[in-house]
Amino acid sequence: MAGKPRPGAIRKTRKGPQVGSGGNGRRALEGKGPTPKAEDRDYHPAGKRKAARERLIAKTGGKTAGTGAPTRAPRRPRQTDDAEIVTGRNSVVEALRARVPATALYVATRIEVDERVREVLSLANNRGIPLLEVTRPELDRLAGEGAVHQGVALKVPPYSYAHPLELLDSIESKGKTPLLVALDGITDPRNLGAIIRSVAAFGGDAVIVPQRRSVGVTASAWKTSAGAAARVPVAMAANLTQTLKSLKERGLFVVGLDGDGAVSLPGLDLASRPLVIVVGSEGKGLSRLVTETCDAVVSIPISADTESLNAGIAASVTLYEIARLRSAQA
Repeated sequence: MAGKPRPGAIRKTRKGPQVGSGGNGRRALEGKGPTPKAEDRDYHPAGKRKAARERLIAKTGGKTAGTGAPTRAPRRPRQTDDAEIVTGRNSVVEALRARVPATALYVATRIEVDERVREVLSLANNRGIPLLEVTRPELDRLAGEGAVHQGVALKVPPYSYAHPLELLDSIESKGKTPLLVALDGITDPRNLGAIIRSVAAFGGDAVIVPQRRSVGVTASAWKTSAGAAARVPVAMAANLTQTLKSLKERGLFVVGLDGDGAVSLPGLDLASRPLVIVVGSEGKGLSRLVTETCDAVVSIPISADTESLNAGIAASVTLYEIARLRSAQA
């Protein structure tokens, strides 16, 4: 008689439908779709900047530069070239009014919009200057240590200087009698701007500045020129003395301005010749090497009560007298 099988000796099998996940596992592996863009997430810094831009557009009535909305600026804008940064609401307004060339206008987020800011935005918009909205810390880094930007900054590109001899070629090709002004040791941009303005007013052709120990065409010089910098080319000389010698070889006469000059300006005999007028600094005047290179050193008669003339005024008086003499001889 067969006995009962011992427990565990028989393998039990179960047939029929099995209990599953109902497809939940498969759906979990499929993911939740693409990740939203950073600017579409309210908690992300990019999303916060987008919201700030929208608030600025609403506050200014939609009048923004460029294509209608501010462009998102780099996270850490900084001056990586020789570009100049003009800061402060009044300075930026004046620069834009003077049509100083600019490549970007930086505006701080949540800036308090007053009449000057509205004019800044309007002028930039009319000229198509890109508007970049940045945070206050970013604008602090851009403006530089100690600069008071008041929430706005204008980026002015480096000036494109001509070569002195190439500039002379261009002048002579037009059949003109060259009249150039060279600066020797002038470091005040306002003097440069005033001289550029005088050159434009009295028929001069160009200005030459040395590469070292001299002012360049900055935003301040451009503003002082009252727009003349857009019409009068400025050349840069690697070595002013050598450049003057090269111009002499091309037939130009070099006339230096100095209070102790042996030649008096009124009735200058060289006025009708191709000329380079050299203006020295107010403090030191013409340098020794430049003085030795001059064909004549000219003085302007002034009252005994006046020690000297401002460099810009001296250049203006000289250019006027030369223009008067040339006109009389024409």
